[in-house]
Amino acid sequence: MNKKFNLERIVRKNILDLKPYRSARDDFDSGILLDANENSCGSPIKSDLELNRYPLPYQEKLRSVIAEYRKVDTENVFVGVGSDEAIDLLFRIFCSPGKDKVITNPPTYGMYKVSANINNIKVDEVLLTPDFQLQTEQILNRVTDFTKLIFVCSPNNPTANDMDRKDIIHLLENYDGLVVVDEAYIDFSEQAGFAEEVKNYPNLVVLQTLSKAFGLAGIRLGIAIANPEVINYMMKVKAPYNVNKLTSQAALNGFENLESVQKNIGSINSEKNRIVAKLENLAHVEKVFPSDANFLLFKVDDALNVYKKLADSGVIVRYRGNEPHCENCLRMTIGTTQENDQFLSSLIKILG
Repeated sequence: MNKKFNLERIVRKNILDLKPYRSARDDFDSGILLDANENSCGSPIKSDLELNRYPLPYQEKLRSVIAEYRKVDTENVFVGVGSDEAIDLLFRIFCSPGKDKVITNPPTYGMYKVSANINNIKVDEVLLTPDFQLQTEQILNRVTDFTKLIFVCSPNNPTANDMDRKDIIHLLENYDGLVVVDEAYIDFSEQAGFAEEVKNYPNLVVLQTLSKAFGLAGIRLGIAIANPEVINYMMKVKAPYNVNKLTSQAALNGFENLESVQKNIGSINSEKNRIVAKLENLAHVEKVFPSDANFLLFKVDDALNVYKKLADSGVIVRYRGNEPHCENCLRMTIGTTQENDQFLSSLIKILG
């Protein structure tokens, strides 16, 4: 527990004073609804979801289902348009443009920096170690009175590895701002996630998504898990109807098919192990980095040229050689067995 943490100290004053927009559905969601200027004739699309009506603004049912799954309370859960909405809201709630700062740990997910730039927030960067772990003392030494957020991606993108739990806890216990732990890939990892830790650390925000393990990238459903005060501010600042009915229903359907979700996670991890073994036997592959996610980072001779030739053969991976500690590295998502076999076949031909 970080007893020194004071949430109101880091909230922007205009957000503290903000009176949020009150939508029609804040007051009533049943009856003869003539209050929201909706189309009473209905939608041209056949659906049981009453698509002519606005969705519920706070998505209580979906948040409750997520809370039960992650072993937290509904009041700990925010849902939005991908994790990117949650990231943007954290900047808008806690960081004053042109004044405040955040810390990131490259190589890491690029949207932290993009969102910071959009919101005119300075980014202080502390590189990961060469084996892609946090340098906690260097991070804490970079903290100033204007540092509001520290972003930690675990498992990390693009490096695929878990961050050491002890390092994250060290940051939580020694930093008086918010530590944002991005767990987009946590369900592929054997390491326990941090969702339940929001009960112990009021300065912890955990980001999750249905895009990866749940295989629902197309519905754009992101999740933030934090103490209720943080969630209340996110609810206060978000757009009134940020999660639409189609997304909400698809997400609920996903949670009704958890057996399929777990089966797919197992299949992906099994395929990952197979691909690792194959890559490690290729002479021109210098290193395959440990992976706790649904993708691999590997170092190969002349990676940029290999990347281009793979694309010419119809196999698309990501070139990550421009990232710190990732010289000559490619990142590949674990595909189906057939897709992975095609990747290996094309790579072997290219490498000769």
